[in-house]
Amino acid sequence: MDAAGHFLSIADWSTERLTQALDLADRLKADPASAGRPLAGKTLAMLFTKSSTRTRVSFEVGAHQLGGQALFLSARDIQLGRGEPIADTARVLSRYVHGIMIRTFDQEDVVALAEHGTIPVINGLTDLLHPCQIMADVQTIREEFGPDLSGVTVAWIGDGNNMANSWLNAAARLGFSLRLACPEGYEPDAATLEAARDATSVELVRDPAEAAVGARVVTTDVWASMGQEEEAAERARAFDGYHVDAEIMSNATEDAIFLHCLPAHRGEEVAAEVIDGPASRVWDEAENRLHAQKAILAMLMGG
Repeated sequence: MDAAGHFLSIADWSTERLTQALDLADRLKADPASAGRPLAGKTLAMLFTKSSTRTRVSFEVGAHQLGGQALFLSARDIQLGRGEPIADTARVLSRYVHGIMIRTFDQEDVVALAEHGTIPVINGLTDLLHPCQIMADVQTIREEFGPDLSGVTVAWIGDGNNMANSWLNAAARLGFSLRLACPEGYEPDAATLEAARDATSVELVRDPAEAAVGARVVTTDVWASMGQEEEAAERARAFDGYHVDAEIMSNATEDAIFLHCLPAHRGEEVAAEVIDGPASRVWDEAENRLHAQKAILAMLMGG
């Protein structure tokens, strides 16, 4: 199965295929019945070594709405938690289910599942990438500004984490401009950054206000992600000043929107006046996880 038969990274899909998925997500949101039941009789295995609200609920509900079912499998529930090789897990699950979604730490685990299994694998999140979230974010941007993203600048403010890396992949494929403000030592993955710079307008700056100038989308994430709790105090010092508030938003365009993948820490990476204010599209963005992922499930598992 080639890369397009999985969804491991936005970079693995062509612009045409990504656009097809986003168009389908829009149709499914407008008319949930329009897809029929492409997952009828099919089962999605959901592997979690990281806890989740939006990923679990949206995939489970999405599979059900498409006529299929989803199995929640934590590391405690299966033999992965006791050291079974991921290649063996991939081979066994391929005999039982029709697709795998995994939310875990290491991107290489996701790649190994795809390499050793014979069914579609979907990256629900790793420390390197969060492609499903970015698909929902892009769907939200398209709802606001239309499908032509060539005139859109997205400002990412904060950690060069899995979200930043996936924003880079999306900018490269879909043609919008991206400006990232990250503290020194917290830059995105170097190879992902260079690949995006070869494809579209990408800037890496230190000043959050500079990043927001002329942006139509301002977005951020928590300063310490899951698994980084011991670094929280150090990160709080490093990210001092990387706080999206009304002053930062005033540098963006008049019609700019604010996005956040959630969960959010009001008073840290974002002010309550922003995330709860008129520019926020955070709740639409969260809802769009369901629609974007239904499109991915339908394309990969439903033919």
